[in-house]
Amino acid sequence: MKQSSDDLMTLPVEVGPAGEISRGAGISAWRQIADEIAADIGTGALAAGAQLPTETQFAARFAVNRHTVRRALAELAARGLIRATQGRGTFVEARPLPYPIGRRTRFSEIVSRAGREAGGKLLQSIIQPADPAVAAALGVALATPVIRLDTLRFADETPISTGSGYFPLPRFERLNDAYLAYGTITKALESRGISDYRRLETRISARPASAEEAARLDLSPGRIVLTVDSTNVDMDGIPIQFTRALFSADRTEILVES
Repeated sequence: MKQSSDDLMTLPVEVGPAGEISRGAGISAWRQIADEIAADIGTGALAAGAQLPTETQFAARFAVNRHTVRRALAELAARGLIRATQGRGTFVEARPLPYPIGRRTRFSEIVSRAGREAGGKLLQSIIQPADPAVAAALGVALATPVIRLDTLRFADETPISTGSGYFPLPRFERLNDAYLAYGTITKALESRGISDYRRLETRISARPASAEEAARLDLSPGRIVLTVDSTNVDMDGIPIQFTRALFSADRTEILVES
């Protein structure tokens, strides 16, 4: 099978002036394009959150076909440098969000302190029997009914984390309605008489995202996610929340406070 010049990869070569691809020099056109765009991101010429030109515009700029551009953009997405959003376009990924985890951990406050706008969406709420991990964390008997809230949380409309929060019943009956009314877990808990609470335990690990998780977090398939299991207690030390959350490793920088 004959290879096209776009597919050849041997020795590295310098990319020419902006808009020029070095032909026949031993490195594929798609990689030259990816490297040039990555360099623009690295220098700030393409700022975090900036929308990229379309495939057609890139194809005209570099005098290549759209397939070549598409492959270059796929490489940048795999590196975690850009993100394609259906119906909106392709954007430069924002710098990782510093996310400190300590005795007092509040998603909305953390995002706001970073100068970004926090948001949340309730995906579903169900009542289910507590499995062994949930029962142990909440200090209830196995199979005791708990309310589960599945949420997706954002910073500047970019998905940052998704997960399931489990809350004991009947203390937090209809907590889903409070979340829909107030938009954050903290305010929803306040409406149920929890004026403050603290983090008791956090467990962090990492793994590749499943196809469903990647789609929910708007990630390239197989990207690494951080799994964060945590337990919160009220000021009397009574467990009120167990959460299994996933964070995009490309978009967050977990800081463990002592």
